[in-house]
Amino acid sequence: MKVALAINYDYHDYGGMLQAFATQRFLEKHGVDSDAVNFDNVKGDINKRKWYYFLSNILDVSIVKEKSKLIEKRIRQKFNSQLKVNMAERDAAFDEFCSTHFKVSRAFVSWNDMAEASRKEYDAVVVGSDQLWLPSNVKADYYTLNWVPDDVKKIAYATSFGIGKIPNKYKKEYSIYLNRMNYLSARETSGQEIIKELTDKDVPLVNDPALLLDADGWNEIVKAEPLVKDKYVFCYFMGNNPEQRGFVKRLAKEKNLKVVALLHLDQYIATDEEFVDIAPWHVSPADFVNLVKNAECVCTDSFHGTVFSIIYSRPFFTFKRFNKKASLSTNTRITSLLTRLGLMDRLVLDMDSKQTFDIDWEKIQSGVSQFRKASSEYLLNAIRA
Repeated sequence: MKVALAINYDYHDYGGMLQAFATQRFLEKHGVDSDAVNFDNVKGDINKRKWYYFLSNILDVSIVKEKSKLIEKRIRQKFNSQLKVNMAERDAAFDEFCSTHFKVSRAFVSWNDMAEASRKEYDAVVVGSDQLWLPSNVKADYYTLNWVPDDVKKIAYATSFGIGKIPNKYKKEYSIYLNRMNYLSARETSGQEIIKELTDKDVPLVNDPALLLDADGWNEIVKAEPLVKDKYVFCYFMGNNPEQRGFVKRLAKEKNLKVVALLHLDQYIATDEEFVDIAPWHVSPADFVNLVKNAECVCTDSFHGTVFSIIYSRPFFTFKRFNKKASLSTNTRITSLLTRLGLMDRLVLDMDSKQTFDIDWEKIQSGVSQFRKASSEYLLNAIRA
């Protein structure tokens, strides 16, 4: 068997790159050859479609707010030489990981070339996971697999919509590509509900690809030595919520821990530089896992920050990044996972509440193992069917 993977393997995001890696590594461990699709030559088309989407939603304040943060960060790099150097270090670490840990297809020259190759060179095309079915990506029309011929098997593994509900104006487009999929699954309960509404199909809930590998599987790419020697709380925050930083300060003081954080991820947050003790920059995705693995605890508003805390049985505190009205809110994927594993008490809603490091990890890991087994069987059965 050989499959093509429509995964976001080269985007510089820790969770995104790690889950893409896990997809390919899992298949390799189970005797399935795969190529991450090199779609560089159609990225120009994809980006044009995305910009058209964002321009057409210029009146949506939450979308404009989120995207303006990315633009501001890029502008700051042009005028802040130290930030530019630091970000270059981080980008280099991502590039090194990407070039050594992925098996990538040849560079297809066009959409038609990709379509023909999917029929002639592969037994199936798998799309997943992460937030690949956000409205902007559906408009870009790559992760929809609409370019894959009808007679080629199309499998969606744990692909996330990234939002809790699909706007009415996009429901028809979603319905068309979802109904072309031969195998559908969801990463969140909200995804199951969306698919049911738009296709009338009941689909299984499966785990994120990162959870397809256990701690031993991840240790194969993680250095044995801790990246940071001190005892520390690892902070992985994407959003800018000062009260969450206050929580970290109190926790670090109470437990006598250093604060280690990756700065300026989705946006530039000047105040974050004031509350950290250690802020490493040349941090590859494998180093990110090292930082989670060796932390005394983890504080995060990230789905994958939560996932890797669970994989390594690290005490963690998860926070909501978005308010309920935000169009790009991804809170649902976190709450779905925590609910499934009986860990909703790790979601911090009251910053002043007393928090504990105590978690019944034996019980939790038993649930994770069962979830992993069912998800693994779903993906392998879909490929081999």
